[in-house]
Amino acid sequence: MKKAYLVLENGIIFEGCSFGSEGNAIGEVVFNTSMSGYQEILTNPSYKGQIVLMTYPQIGNYGANDIDIESEKPIVEGFIVKELSPISSNFRSKYTLDEYLKKYSIVGICDIDTRYLTKILRQNGSMMGMITTQNYTKDELIAQSKKLGTIIGKDLVQYVTCSSSYKWEKPLYRFDFENKKTLHSSSKKPKVVVYDFGTKRNILRHLYSAGFEVIVVNAYTSYKDIKKLSPDAIFLSNGPGDPRGLKDEYLKEIKKALLEYPTFGICFGLQIIARIFKAEICKLKFGHHGANHPVKNLLTGKIEITVQNHNYIATADSLENNGFMVTHKNLNDDSIEGIKHKNLPIFAVQYHPEASAGPHDSQYLFGEFYKMVTGGINWENKEQ
Repeated sequence: MKKAYLVLENGIIFEGCSFGSEGNAIGEVVFNTSMSGYQEILTNPSYKGQIVLMTYPQIGNYGANDIDIESEKPIVEGFIVKELSPISSNFRSKYTLDEYLKKYSIVGICDIDTRYLTKILRQNGSMMGMITTQNYTKDELIAQSKKLGTIIGKDLVQYVTCSSSYKWEKPLYRFDFENKKTLHSSSKKPKVVVYDFGTKRNILRHLYSAGFEVIVVNAYTSYKDIKKLSPDAIFLSNGPGDPRGLKDEYLKEIKKALLEYPTFGICFGLQIIARIFKAEICKLKFGHHGANHPVKNLLTGKIEITVQNHNYIATADSLENNGFMVTHKNLNDDSIEGIKHKNLPIFAVQYHPEASAGPHDSQYLFGEFYKMVTGGINWENKEQ
């Protein structure tokens, strides 16, 4: 294997081996604690602008295919693993992980101390980094580390939103196995318009399988064009980077839709709702990225194990001062994981109830959204 280097913005250098494509990859380095699901992670548009470090020591043992994807292709800027599996043992595997990253020109590095790197990120926070296969000297790498820039405040949605609107008509895979029946088979389906900030395909599958007609639109679509679609509901998707990078002119258009139609948001979608209602957004030290985050549903008292992928949160006080109540909290750091408006039919969660691969504890939220849109929930009952 060819040598590769990872250099962080603070000048720390790791030497390892190259896999995937050769070249340079620059992005914000974050760690993910999932044990599996690396292909879903690679293709998640929320990772645009980021280099992903997997904390689980061996990655790639079940290969890659053209099915377990959340978008058309891998979106991550680069990929870091401890040990790249020499085998890909799965009857569905079409590529090794190395072949998959080469196919889509993603730079990877392996055979470095990922535990040490994770500790650095936990102690210092997520930071910019560069993976390179070029033969730089130590001084040259340190010089490069000072020119890595930042993704804070940047609008990364523009790189992952759809170019034009489209209709989604694919159910969850399990419904394919059950005679392609959806949860609700009425002939008149409520129409949900999905603002695509970088939506994952499994979100669209869940919305369709919950009983919605699903129309996906570009993130910068005007309220006037939304009205032409005659929606029954609005959905705000996940997305990459800093929600503060989306310009106010687009938020004003989205707000008009939120004030007229029942709305559900996930992850970036929650942060956009918070911004629209003037709540405060702040950056976490190293973010939440993984498939094992415990969240308490404050409405039911139940604990849900969730998949998360975000570096930003809305603060509790600013939400409560702007018309929202907190519905879910993270049990690791007490951060906000779910909200609903006290008077309007708007709710959102910071985690990913649709996650694949991941726990299924929170999938009920899509059914709750359907009930809210079709009249099954009295939103004025604040104690429900």
